[in-house]
Amino acid sequence: MKTVGLFEAKQKLSELVERASEGEEIGITRRGKLAAMITPVRSRSASVEEAFARIERIRQQVKPLPKGMTTKDLIEEGRR
Repeated sequence: MKTVGLFEAKQKLSELVERASEGEEIGITRRGKLAAMITPVRSRSASVEEAFARIERIRQQVKPLPKGMTTKDLIEEGRR
C-alpha cells in the first residue's frame, strides 16, 4: 500500500482516484499518521455471489436435525 500526505492527496486527487479504480489501495496520512484510505470499489454483484457461495458452504457443513426434532425444540432445549 502506498501512502501520500494530505496536501499531496489534495493536489493529486484525480490521479489517486484513477489508481484506486485500477485496484491500488492508497493511504492518506495527516501529520505522519494514517488518516484515511482510498480503495477500489468492490463490484456489488461479486459480493452478492460471494455471500451466496459462503451461505451454501455453511449450509453443507450444518448437520441435519435428528428425526422428529424441530428448530423450536432446539430453542426450548437451549432455554433449560
